[in-house]
Amino acid sequence: MSREVEDHRLHNTSANTPFDEIVARHLSRRQILQGGLGLAAFSMMGGFGLGSSGLALAEEKTPLSLAFEAIQGSRTDAVVVPTGYRAQVLIPWGTPLTAEASAWHSDLAMTPAQQAASVGMHHDGMHAFALDADSGSRRFLLALNNEYIDQDALWAPQGGPTHPDGLRPANEVRTEINAHGVTIVEIERQPDGSWSHVVDSRYNRRFTTATPMMLSGPVAGSDYVVTAYSQDGTQTRGTNNNCANGYTPWGTYLTCEENWPEVFVNTGERYADDARLGMPTDRGRYGWETAAGEDEQSSEFSRFDVTPRGERASDDYRNEARTFGYVVEIDPYTQSQAIKRTALGRFRHEGCWPGPVREGEPLVFYTGHDSRNEYIYKFVSAANWDPADAPSPGNEADRLAIGNKYLDEGTLYAARFDEDGSGEWLPLTPDARTPAGKTLAESLGLEAGDLAGVIIHTCDAADRMGATPMDRPEWSSVDPVSGEVYFTLTNNSKRTAEGSEATYTNEGSAIDEAGVGYATAPTNAANPRADNGNGHIIRWRERNDDGRFDWEIFVFGSDAEDKANRSGLTASNQFASPDGLWYDERGDGRGILWFQTDNSDNAVAEYTNDQLLAVVPASLKAGNGGAVIDDGNQDQLKRFAVGPNDCEVTGIFATPDRTALFINIQHPGNWPADGDALTQDATLPTSGTVRPRASTVVIWKEDGGQVGV
Repeated sequence: MSREVEDHRLHNTSANTPFDEIVARHLSRRQILQGGLGLAAFSMMGGFGLGSSGLALAEEKTPLSLAFEAIQGSRTDAVVVPTGYRAQVLIPWGTPLTAEASAWHSDLAMTPAQQAASVGMHHDGMHAFALDADSGSRRFLLALNNEYIDQDALWAPQGGPTHPDGLRPANEVRTEINAHGVTIVEIERQPDGSWSHVVDSRYNRRFTTATPMMLSGPVAGSDYVVTAYSQDGTQTRGTNNNCANGYTPWGTYLTCEENWPEVFVNTGERYADDARLGMPTDRGRYGWETAAGEDEQSSEFSRFDVTPRGERASDDYRNEARTFGYVVEIDPYTQSQAIKRTALGRFRHEGCWPGPVREGEPLVFYTGHDSRNEYIYKFVSAANWDPADAPSPGNEADRLAIGNKYLDEGTLYAARFDEDGSGEWLPLTPDARTPAGKTLAESLGLEAGDLAGVIIHTCDAADRMGATPMDRPEWSSVDPVSGEVYFTLTNNSKRTAEGSEATYTNEGSAIDEAGVGYATAPTNAANPRADNGNGHIIRWRERNDDGRFDWEIFVFGSDAEDKANRSGLTASNQFASPDGLWYDERGDGRGILWFQTDNSDNAVAEYTNDQLLAVVPASLKAGNGGAVIDDGNQDQLKRFAVGPNDCEVTGIFATPDRTALFINIQHPGNWPADGDALTQDATLPTSGTVRPRASTVVIWKEDGGQVGV
């Protein structure tokens, strides 16, 4: 989630033991065990890793070595990469996807049609899809999230948006709606090693907040999602605030709806689920609902005001917001309609990442609710994986029908992290038993067997089951060989000291009240720092089919001079607010963990802009009991790239041959340097002032070798 659109309010008012309090107790216990019984004894008691990679197997290969010098911090209007590397701007906001769209120039006035035919705004999560088995490192489809908008940049030629706090003009609202969503664009490598997009590729398309989409899974067709637009509750329009992403083994893209509640408004009495998620009661973020009237078509703007106005749900848009908050599946190879997969839960999804894919076993997807004191979830498919369901790259199979098989039926779980370093997945099913002894359906006030209702009320369901409130769960990634799961916990200014009393949102007094979440929550073992401004990364390994896992802190964010620098970071690797994350598997069970930051207003931000760091988990020796990375091995963590001023570094993948690494630069303040160019050197500092554009950046070695090693 970008800090530009972060909702600083708290929506979880449950009394469940917060993660940092659990971590504090866990670390204390762990250090006692290491001091007395020793590492071997603790490992026998169920811990894993204890600072090792968790893969301490005799047959493990020699770990990779990072073959670049860590770069220093930077605070310039430029991307910085190590010596021997190049970085290129690619498909910045406004890049035309078709020949009918006007060519980009720095004074281009955006219209609804122009924006719908151009790359969207504020790049975030992304993934590449090969067009054939042999050319995947040279030519592919890039699926790219466009999370939100910068109205000042979007409307720069006219001096800003019209009436930003009043009645918005219809065509400005249509343009803003079209700047959100997802871009699919064909990318190819040029003979000189640079990259470009393919104008007029038959694959190029946009999904916006106005694009018709299907609902699927438990919620589809239920009374919860009946609207004037879809009276049978099977369709909706658009996807919004698409932050991180995921992908499936059958070759589809998963885009995740995060801060979507803010584009809606309810000036009456909100549903409990909408209140729990923080829907505004006065005005939507951009005031899109104010454009309703004579100039709108098919209630295109009225739908953002979900205040009940008719006799029944089919007369108005009281349920419109209930068609948002999902993981959306897109087939990048065809013109098929996107599908919202409701079985994976309804909340502020950050991303959705697959676990290890094994023949004959269920598929697993991990997802986090990116708000303070919210939860980590996983979805386990009812169907076991069949490799025959993986079409070859570029094959126009019915991939969304395959998605029906694996993503519409299964079980959604929320995570509880225990003090002893273990954890449990808590099923969010109607008949699950809460700690109070009721069925979950009964606890939520639902009819028996109402799975659709549980999904609509995912957050309250996790509250009732006793999930652990976390420090803003963001990105996740999985080592496909070991199965170890990494998760970034970016920060939490609403984390209070151990033993303090939790407070609640929406004037609640307990977590089992409808629509009530945590406003503040005390520390716990997995979230051990009060007022956690720097964040940390956690990892765990699943046990065998018993619904439990074993976890540990991988690294704590900190500035180098902080007395509470638990991972012993130095100027060469200090970081705060970890966000984007990717485990880069390099074969033979070896890999690199890359992570990115979205930081501001602290000592690290005074030293450097947001950044990309790398570490080889298998190279880490045993830690000191506080985290896997500590003052004895922190030199293995290296800063690889730094973004331009005011940006967030986000989105990451590499070509199959690992010779090119792709990242995104979101909300830069004054970059790229050439305001008119679509491709250019990303490392050139800006001279003067330009109209800022979010962009993808491609990084490669000058000698053509693999990135990072």
